[in-house]
Amino acid sequence: MRPLADRIRPQSLDEIVGHPSLLGANGVLRRWIEARRLPSLVLWGPPGCGKTTIARLLAEALGFRFASFSAVLGGVPELRALLEEARTQRAHGVETLLFIDELHRFHKGQQDALLPHIESGAITFIGATTENPSFALNRALASRLRILNLGPLSDEDLRQLIARARSHPAGLPDLILEPAAEEAAVRWAAGDGRRLLNILEAAHALAAGPLTVQTVAAVCQHATPDHDRAGEAHYDTASAFIKSMRASDVQAALFWLARQLEAGEDPLFVARRLLIFAAEDVGLADPQALVIAAAAHYAAAALGMPEAVYPLTEATIYCATAPKSNGTAAYFAAATAVRQHPQAAVPLFLRNAPTALMQSWGYGAGYINDHDTPDHFAGHVCLPPELAGSIFYRPGSFGFEKEIAKRLRWWEARRRAQPTTEGSPGVPLPTPPTPPPRSSADQP
Repeated sequence: MRPLADRIRPQSLDEIVGHPSLLGANGVLRRWIEARRLPSLVLWGPPGCGKTTIARLLAEALGFRFASFSAVLGGVPELRALLEEARTQRAHGVETLLFIDELHRFHKGQQDALLPHIESGAITFIGATTENPSFALNRALASRLRILNLGPLSDEDLRQLIARARSHPAGLPDLILEPAAEEAAVRWAAGDGRRLLNILEAAHALAAGPLTVQTVAAVCQHATPDHDRAGEAHYDTASAFIKSMRASDVQAALFWLARQLEAGEDPLFVARRLLIFAAEDVGLADPQALVIAAAAHYAAAALGMPEAVYPLTEATIYCATAPKSNGTAAYFAAATAVRQHPQAAVPLFLRNAPTALMQSWGYGAGYINDHDTPDHFAGHVCLPPELAGSIFYRPGSFGFEKEIAKRLRWWEARRRAQPTTEGSPGVPLPTPPTPPPRSSADQP
């Protein structure tokens, strides 16, 4: 038996639900059809949003021959045979619309095989993909195509599909849903029209009367979040997780944490994101955040799922509610200074002096061990002379960094009170001429 989704598939563009910006009265696809100038394009959208149906109906609207090809099942030889057939048909006045489903499955060589045929206009090409074309297509192919983004179907679109399932001759004419059951089916479909119709068909087969929430729930079992292990949804959800913690929105952070773990995300991937966040976004405003995140990483690795949710939740709550500081970005300011002053020498008083010869050159001269001074502070200025006065780290005004700021002010005041004669603590000694090469006897 054909599935319900196939039995009630739209037979014209007017029957397609959703995507008004493409298929509405002033939609771009409508205007291209009216002008009979359909370019080669890619339909990018989630499963069940109508990509295949739209491609087939575009071919019918323009009177083109529709040739379908699966990037999963076919290879370059089969594709070349289709392209050769399209060339033959064009010689007889028949245009071909070549539709390739799961286009992101094509490797670079397969994508390159399409280029001359799209370039010459021998075919009108439509590809369908659930993956971001920015990553799924090579640049040569992407530059020859228009990319149209089809979002998931709205709740109202899904309700229109339910109405069609009731009214279509090949649908479910005796379908009756309790209002709560309809809302549950729409919610579990999550914008996927095919999933919605599969839910209705399966629930209808179980019920002797009106569909209830319990019947719908029995066939749905568990709604799978829109997530993947390596694609765009993977990085989008991780980004939402990080940015929610950065915004101190603990409720959203917990939602995105659960979204990842419920979809089967590697708990250690989440744990690593928490480690990064604790150091990058909480930083020294609350040094304990890194300790908590590191403990959560260890615990998640030791426990595995599902128990790993507890330490990961604890670390998420701690990081989201901690004071924030990006003071560790001071590293990048220091790295910039390194690139700008690659020859900056280590001041002599900071250098190691393991031999008498090196001591005679002034290595280590003037250095005072801070632990041998009152308050354990000698007041040395340790930057190279050309970088004297540079500031890379500025403490924030929240949490523990307020204490760090007090210490820095105290140490700076002590440095300014130091004597400034040459060779005194706090003033680097001048760099002498480059010493002669050492012999093997001089090696420490």
